[in-house]
Amino acid sequence: MHFPDLPITAALPDLLSALATHERVVLQAPPGAGKTTVVPLALLEAAWRDGGRILVLEPRQLAARAAANRLAKLLGETVGETVGYRVRLESKVSARTRIEVITEGILTRLIQDDPALEGVAAVVFDEFHERSLRADLGLALTLDVQAVLRPELRILVMSATLEAERLGSWLNAPVVSSAGFLFPVETHYLSPRQAAVGGTRPAERVAALVPTAVREALRTHSEGDVLVFLPGLADLRRVADKLEPALPETTRLHLLHGELPLEQQDAALRPAPAGYRKVVLSTAIAETSLTIEGVQVVVDGGFARVPRFQARTGFTTLETVPVSQAAADQRRGRAGRLGPGTCYRLWTTAEHAALPAHLPPEILTADLSGLALELALWGATPAGLRWLDTPPTPALALANDLLRRLGAVEATADKQLDSVVNEDYAASTAIANVSPSVPIKPTAHGRALARLGLAPRLGHLVVRGHELGHGPAAAALAALLSERDVLRAADAHPTPPDLRLRFETIAHGRPALPGLLVQHNTLHRVRDAARNLRQRCGIRDTATSADADAAGLLTALTYPDRIAQRETTDRVRLATGQRVLLPAEFFGRDDQFMAVAYLEGPPTNCGPHWLRP
Repeated sequence: MHFPDLPITAALPDLLSALATHERVVLQAPPGAGKTTVVPLALLEAAWRDGGRILVLEPRQLAARAAANRLAKLLGETVGETVGYRVRLESKVSARTRIEVITEGILTRLIQDDPALEGVAAVVFDEFHERSLRADLGLALTLDVQAVLRPELRILVMSATLEAERLGSWLNAPVVSSAGFLFPVETHYLSPRQAAVGGTRPAERVAALVPTAVREALRTHSEGDVLVFLPGLADLRRVADKLEPALPETTRLHLLHGELPLEQQDAALRPAPAGYRKVVLSTAIAETSLTIEGVQVVVDGGFARVPRFQARTGFTTLETVPVSQAAADQRRGRAGRLGPGTCYRLWTTAEHAALPAHLPPEILTADLSGLALELALWGATPAGLRWLDTPPTPALALANDLLRRLGAVEATADKQLDSVVNEDYAASTAIANVSPSVPIKPTAHGRALARLGLAPRLGHLVVRGHELGHGPAAAALAALLSERDVLRAADAHPTPPDLRLRFETIAHGRPALPGLLVQHNTLHRVRDAARNLRQRCGIRDTATSADADAAGLLTALTYPDRIAQRETTDRVRLATGQRVLLPAEFFGRDDQFMAVAYLEGPPTNCGPHWLRP
């Protein structure tokens, strides 16, 4: 077939030759080279495919859908024919599908359900440089499948960074490199005086500096669209509120975030109508795997939102951290896809020199309970699989202990590990040097949790809640805790944390108290997720029958380590001994015990969110 005129086409002969003689290959191609668009289609003609399917992994649902649409368009087809996709709660595939674009978690389920990956000829890991936990797990499992059951299975790891050589050496695989296609990008930094105006807190800094930078970019550059990188959805909304009233009539403002409705995401990706320009406010989702047509200017706020698991407390919090130099370069490159571009970095040259080269991979900082359950299902110890970065022993030991407490795995035969974790749940330093010496066996309950595709705690919530007769409430609560809050305050005041308010919003579609706003996009996702969970678990009741009064019991069932007792007017103490802020105004001075579903902020100074007394 005829491929688009993209830099990757020059590397295709070497890539196809390497895959013809090697089962593992690494492709290094910078953003804009066209690897996502061209490589899967080129693999269709390979003799070794022998009619087998090609699985292409993308880190995000939005990227998976967009990639499938681009590939299908090049074939002159609609999605679901030769090219299809599968993401959480949605799929478009058929008996004709030969290229399946999937999110990384889907691969794990496919392997657990079919360890030989029958009918699959190749697994392509796109954007592997992002180093998500699910991508690392998926690659470890796929390598095991290849080593034990399917030696002919092709594994292609595609990365946009120079760490491809490390990948190639680790995989014992040839590295094929492609040139990029990047026009010159003029880069501007802030002066120390300009940077001081924004302060030091990330949210305040981007809210103060980004609107000014965007307006200046629109005045300075009479053509081209502007892509703005911000840490999270709340930052997108704050900046949008400041920007929208001052934008010219011919400039349209779009938000781009994975949790927005598809029509809004598609509008941000499409070219602006003739005579119009667009400003796209995006999270890190637009760094690499998406093509946003028309962008000639990038405004980089300089921050990213990343999960951080604290082994000492068992809490995962989202932290806003300075972007890495590698990610900053990815963002800058978005301005040079169509022609010479401009990038405004909202930090100083001195601050840039202090940025880390890369952020740590998620496997080193995340809660590993989901990974530990998958290893139990696979029948492997961490040492039995190949990892680019080995999962930390303390986090894995805590994860296995949690799974035992949930009844998801059997008690380990490793008595040393059992004795340590049973003495003190939070003693991560004590368990740093011990790990399971034999595979931990999953229980029937653990297998049921894994089939739901939720974090183990939330899967436990749904299964046990249903067994206790609170199925609708359990499905609703699990859906709530899997998504963002369905409520937000209409002003600067904090949103009341009572879970009952969220249940009422799910049931009636309107806020339960004055001064609250419903986030309708999130509400639709929560309702869809709850409905899906009810269907999969055989829960027959409707969403409106979910009993809000069961929320406390279900939350305590899911987070027994977060049952809290009030100590002072503004503070409660959790079962783990951690103290967190909870002003009595949110509930009442007589509410002495409560169950905490979610905590917000750093673990030493955080406030409970979404509670039920």
